[in-house]
Amino acid sequence: MIYVVIPTYNERKNVPALIKKICNLHIDDLNILIVDDNSPDGTAEAVEELKIDCVQIIKRPKKLGLGSAYVAGFKYALSKGASMILEMDADFSHQPYKIPELIACVNSGNDMCLGSRRIKGGAIIGWNFMRKAMSTLAMEFSRWLLKLKTKDVTGGFRCYHSRVFEKINLYDIKSNGYAFQEEMIYLLERNNFKIKEIPITFVDRQRGNSKLGMKEVINFFINICKLKFRK
Repeated sequence: MIYVVIPTYNERKNVPALIKKICNLHIDDLNILIVDDNSPDGTAEAVEELKIDCVQIIKRPKKLGLGSAYVAGFKYALSKGASMILEMDADFSHQPYKIPELIACVNSGNDMCLGSRRIKGGAIIGWNFMRKAMSTLAMEFSRWLLKLKTKDVTGGFRCYHSRVFEKINLYDIKSNGYAFQEEMIYLLERNNFKIKEIPITFVDRQRGNSKLGMKEVINFFINICKLKFRK
């Protein structure tokens, strides 16, 4: 069984179409789990109106953060017997047609496969200079401070084999927000799991507003520093 975990906050304009695109891939035993943080725009209601059997939803009482949304989704998927867990954004920046490639990558023996913008063949479309500079700074700072080998440590389009969570305890994850991605890479590398990056084209959202603000950027750097010095 495979679960695709998608955190949402005000994604009514995107997530119903995204769900349909994923369903149209016709992947056996694939479930879609939406983790919605009480979106004011009615994202959860739009998902429920689809009435698709393989789509499930966790409705949280308020905006609790990206990292905690993924942890909640991963725990749920594992409780249902998932053998693989994918994570992706709700805004079409991660292209659904790459999902089968990520699944095949894990099936070939890798513990986690990552859709990478930072290897040959990867690309980013739609970011301005400031957004590219900020992303590069965050990524290179994380890789330097935590001594990471993975190139695209901030990337959020991933597929994990469930065996990863036999060693990595989700209850021990401390980072919320965008630092969650780096913490997972850090724990995977520290436990000698095999990570494979495959190239993707990341397309900036066309509908809705980005959730990345200055507060999230500051919290990201604080959490990366905490991770470095955690025992």
